[in-house]
Amino acid sequence: MPTPDVLTIATRESALALWQAHHVRDRLRSLHPSLEVRILGMTTEGDRRLNSSLAKIGGKGLFVKELEAALECGQADLAVHSMKDVPMHLPEGFALAAILEREDPRDAFVSNRHRALSALPPGARVGTSSLRRESQIRARYPHLHIEPLRGNVNTRLRKLDEGEYDGIILAAAGLRRLEFSDRITAVLEPADSIPAVGQGALGIECLAGRQDVYELLRPLVHEATSWCVHAERAVSRALAGSCVVPLGAFAQIEAGAVRLDAFVASPDGRRMARAHARVPDMGAAPGVLAEQAVAQLVAQGAREILADLPPAQ
Repeated sequence: MPTPDVLTIATRESALALWQAHHVRDRLRSLHPSLEVRILGMTTEGDRRLNSSLAKIGGKGLFVKELEAALECGQADLAVHSMKDVPMHLPEGFALAAILEREDPRDAFVSNRHRALSALPPGARVGTSSLRRESQIRARYPHLHIEPLRGNVNTRLRKLDEGEYDGIILAAAGLRRLEFSDRITAVLEPADSIPAVGQGALGIECLAGRQDVYELLRPLVHEATSWCVHAERAVSRALAGSCVVPLGAFAQIEAGAVRLDAFVASPDGRRMARAHARVPDMGAAPGVLAEQAVAQLVAQGAREILADLPPAQ
C-alpha cells in the first residue's frame, strides 16, 4: 500500500486535546519530513454537555464518537485520544494503531489554601468529575464534601480560583502537558488513588484496514506503555468498566516485573475490592496479568458491588 502524502488528524478542540494532536503531528513530521499533517478540530457531544455528569449522559465515549465518524467518512485518517477516554470496546472496523509513551499517570491535588487532601478541614469542598476519584476520596476522607466538576483544564482551575472549591483533583498528565505543573499542590500516589485505566497515555485510532497509517505510526508505539495499558483495559472490560463504575487499574514495570493494582468500589467508598497482581515480565500476554487481578476482585465481592450500582441513565 503506498504511503499517503497527507494525513489529517481529528481532535477535540479543548486546549489539552489540541496539545495532544499537535504533539502527534510534530512527531510524525519529524519522522516523515515529506508528509503533510493537518489538524481537524471538532466539538463532541461530551464537550457540548458540560452541565451534566458523564456518568449520566453516556460516559466518556461521548468524546470520541464524532471523531470516529470523521474517520469513517474519510474526513480524517486518524484520531488522537487520551486513552482514559477510549471506550473499552471499539466499534467494528476501528482499531488502536498506536499507544505512545505515558506521561505522569497519577492524580493531582490542586488547592490555593491547603497543602494536601489530608489537610482539608471537615466540610471542605473537593471538585472532581470522576466516580473513581470520588469513591477513593470518600473512603479515606468521609468528612469531605465531593462536588461535581466539569469543563476543560482552564475552566476547572478558574472555578477553583473563584472560590467554588477548596481543592480539585485533576490528572497530573494534563496539567504538565499544558505547562501548569506549578499549580500541582501534591500528587496522589497510586497507593492512595489508583489511576484511571490508560491515564497519562495517548492513543491513536484509525480504521482497521488502514495499513498505510499503521506503518507511519509504528515508530511512535511505546511497547511498555502499550502492554500496561492493554492489561488495564482488560481488567475494565472483564468488569464492564465505564464512567458509571468506580473502577481503577494501573500497571507499571518494577525491576523488570509488571505489577497491576486495581479496585472496584461503591460510589460512597464504603465497599471496596482491591487487587495486587504481578507477572515476572512482559513475556506473557497482558490478559494474563488482568485475569489475576480480576480473580482477586471477584473473590472480594466485585460482582456484588457492581450489581448494586444504579443503572446508567
